[in-house]
Amino acid sequence: MIHDKVTSHWIPLINDRTDKDSRVPLILVGNKSDLVEHSSMETILPIMNQYSEIETCVECSAKNLKNISELFYYAQKAVLHPTGPLYSPEEKEMKPSCIKALTRIFKISDLDNDGILNDNELNFFQRTCFNIPLAPQALEDVKNVVRKNMSDGVKDNGLTLKGFLFLHTLFIQRGRHETTWTVLRRFGYDDDLELTQEYLFPLLKIPPDCTTELNHNAYLFLQSVFDKNDNDRDCALSPDELKDLFKVFPYMPWGPDVNNTVCTNEQGWITYQGYLSQWTLTTYLDVQRCLEYLGYLGYSIIQEQESQAAAITITRNKRIDLQKKQTQRSVFRCNVLGVRGSGKSGFLQAFLGRNLARQKRIREDRKSYYAISTTYVYGQEKYLLLHKVLPDFEFLSEADLACDVVCLVYDISNPGSFEYCAKVYKKHFLDSKTPCVIIAAKSDLHEARQYYSLSPLDFCRKHKLHPPQLFTCNTDEAPSKDIYTKLTTMAMYPHAKLRCMCSCNRCTYCICHNLLNSELVRSVKAKLYSAVLNRHVTQADLKNSTFWLRASVGATVFAVLGFAMYKALLKQR
Repeated sequence: MIHDKVTSHWIPLINDRTDKDSRVPLILVGNKSDLVEHSSMETILPIMNQYSEIETCVECSAKNLKNISELFYYAQKAVLHPTGPLYSPEEKEMKPSCIKALTRIFKISDLDNDGILNDNELNFFQRTCFNIPLAPQALEDVKNVVRKNMSDGVKDNGLTLKGFLFLHTLFIQRGRHETTWTVLRRFGYDDDLELTQEYLFPLLKIPPDCTTELNHNAYLFLQSVFDKNDNDRDCALSPDELKDLFKVFPYMPWGPDVNNTVCTNEQGWITYQGYLSQWTLTTYLDVQRCLEYLGYLGYSIIQEQESQAAAITITRNKRIDLQKKQTQRSVFRCNVLGVRGSGKSGFLQAFLGRNLARQKRIREDRKSYYAISTTYVYGQEKYLLLHKVLPDFEFLSEADLACDVVCLVYDISNPGSFEYCAKVYKKHFLDSKTPCVIIAAKSDLHEARQYYSLSPLDFCRKHKLHPPQLFTCNTDEAPSKDIYTKLTTMAMYPHAKLRCMCSCNRCTYCICHNLLNSELVRSVKAKLYSAVLNRHVTQADLKNSTFWLRASVGATVFAVLGFAMYKALLKQR
């Protein structure tokens, strides 16, 4: 019989010549139906149940045009919206890969992370995928269908994950595969239910000598992601909260070294500032990876952008910044060089507020070559990225040398430590426009006479550098951040020759710097930080004119002081 030929010859022949993981959808077509009076569908149904790649069966007649248009419709549908990747007829349920993709879509659409899609979230989802919102009655009808079929599909008048998955199972079972496929493709999935390369890595051209940063909208998006996963509202992500945040990723993107790259709280959990700093670091060092991560989080969908490339700002060429003597960049890189044991790691960790006692608790396999946090320069918040360069004098690459400011670190107690700094400076930075600072680390120890022909101070005088900056992280409290502010200032204004990097409390620089760190300014900044970043503003605060007055005074103080310090800086040139 012809039916036996289908199962014994044609289907095995097609399957043998196609990839096992991506079977070609099949349609069984019964021709010349005008010649028989009865239907053969009853004999075909067992074959359809046996072979999952068979999408449908159609009886047609070219003579009287019976089901001809339907045949081509089903053929088109089988290609554009195949059942195979979504549903297993034998098990009568969705395949694990489909469940995994739809679960990610549910978590992205659950904007408040309460495990339920409320009416607003359902409408946003509907508008995102199908360009039209659902009418209130249509929303209720959808929820009623779920309620009738499962007890835990609707909770607090919102759709749960189980209800969401049930709806898509229902669509597939009723032949409406196109509904599920429209959703999947809108969220970046291909026919194999993998996120496409075009979705994860949109085209982004970066000219030479330009850097990449996140723009304001990207930070707002990342802030919302943090907020919805910070369940206990402590402005830090616990390991469980961080794991929940990255459930929409196919892998865990941040390793244990991240906790030693950014600021953490006393429990070692990544703080809000540390979270944003890590995203800033990824964007600066590997923008393609940042685009991939934003794709997993659904940035382009939630922000209604063409792609996550809209989250990236490409800075202008650094040479133009030097010519114009101003920059709009927010991230500055400082490469830290020195011999082994000179204190480079301690210098990086001190930037994150960790004294020597805390640093000793860091495991060797979790140490990081980077540290990033914020500093304030004339009232402007900037990111300073510290990079510890391996002390291989003969093989320093362009990446090791390319930065905005250089730190040459030597151990004040080691007589052979400074020689490396002197040689590196003379070989790579003597004629460079990159500002250099020499750090005299471990200043709490006894100072040893250096073997190098010139003392560190004489070397700095000879090459018109700032005097060596004394530094130690062996303190009871968190180490001072003054040196990091000065480094950021030098990176922002490499053309300006700051004559003061001291703490004399007499010069213009020190007076302005101390004013910025005064208790008044700190209290204003703390109030603004609490109100804007943590949004812990009560209704009474909003109505309290004193609150707004303090905020206005704080903004004015920062603006005036910034302008005054900039004028003082120009006078010292």
